[in-house]
Amino acid sequence: MKNIPKKVLILRLSALGDTIHTLPVAYAIKHTWPECKIGWVVEDKAQLFIKDNPLIDYCYVLPKKDWKKRGLFSLQNIKEFKNIIDSINRENYEIVLDTQQLMKSAFLLPFLNIKRKVTLTGGREFYSIFSNEIYPESHKLFDPDYHVVKRNLEFAQHIGADTSEIKIILRDSNETIKQKIDNLLRSTDKTKKTVGLSPATTWQNKHWYEPYWSQVIEYFKDRVNIVFTGTESDQELIKRILSGTDCKNYINLAGKTNLEELAEVFRRCDAVVSPDSGSAHIAWAVSKPAIVTLFSATAEKRSAPFGDNCYVLAPEIDCRPCLKKKCKRKDEKNKCCKLIKPEDLIDILNKILI
Repeated sequence: MKNIPKKVLILRLSALGDTIHTLPVAYAIKHTWPECKIGWVVEDKAQLFIKDNPLIDYCYVLPKKDWKKRGLFSLQNIKEFKNIIDSINRENYEIVLDTQQLMKSAFLLPFLNIKRKVTLTGGREFYSIFSNEIYPESHKLFDPDYHVVKRNLEFAQHIGADTSEIKIILRDSNETIKQKIDNLLRSTDKTKKTVGLSPATTWQNKHWYEPYWSQVIEYFKDRVNIVFTGTESDQELIKRILSGTDCKNYINLAGKTNLEELAEVFRRCDAVVSPDSGSAHIAWAVSKPAIVTLFSATAEKRSAPFGDNCYVLAPEIDCRPCLKKKCKRKDEKNKCCKLIKPEDLIDILNKILI
């Protein structure tokens, strides 16, 4: 039996979805060894669900945004970097897990006084040059048929943690956030179920066909509370979707919440519908709502929320998953975005909401 670690450091600097997909590693370690202390190095943009997370004892935030503004070799940057490294080394970690597997995380390793520097094969950018414990991956990094969470859990398995239970834990919302969401959702009908719709992503070819959203909304407009979420830039998309309906029973929160507040919105929903996006990952992480994820260009077996309360709709077409931001088809652009039909989503939501 391997020695029980007292302190483990996780390197997962970015992005937000990737940090959520890595949280089950922290859960597996804590679940196996409750007394083990876990540290996490993360960039400022992705710290939201890591800092103050009940699984994480020490959070080290790299202020990348500030560092870029000052210039790479700013004396202030060097001083801040040294302070972060010193604070890590004071904790005497026994193991560091480089789950990022890029040079931007690997470059930290030479500065860390940690005996075991662990990573998998299959990373990029000479990521393994500073690791001293490299073990073989079971699947390729971008294998479309192997979930990224399960691949991440191989780090926990390697150090002896029990990974039989896959779980994500986030910190609870504070009272200020809860009161804000209470106010934003005050007009919902408490006798009806609430469905969150997050129709936008950053990839155009991950969007579901807009008229199909309209048909689903038209079907459910008097049956449930409809809550739109997204950013301010998603307003035009939401307006176009609503223009295909005569629905008046909706709340549009696009641009009105930050990501932590969005998590609280999803806690109030009975179901959330989204393309493959950060919204789907956040809804999965809060555990409460049922989630329906609509896939097109990306791989559902690699990145979809999974579990008893998760549902996936993915079209069958020879070119997917292409994992491309722009469709390469010559006959019909973004064809896969139209192959999931409104009735498919309606059927699943009816099962969830009954």
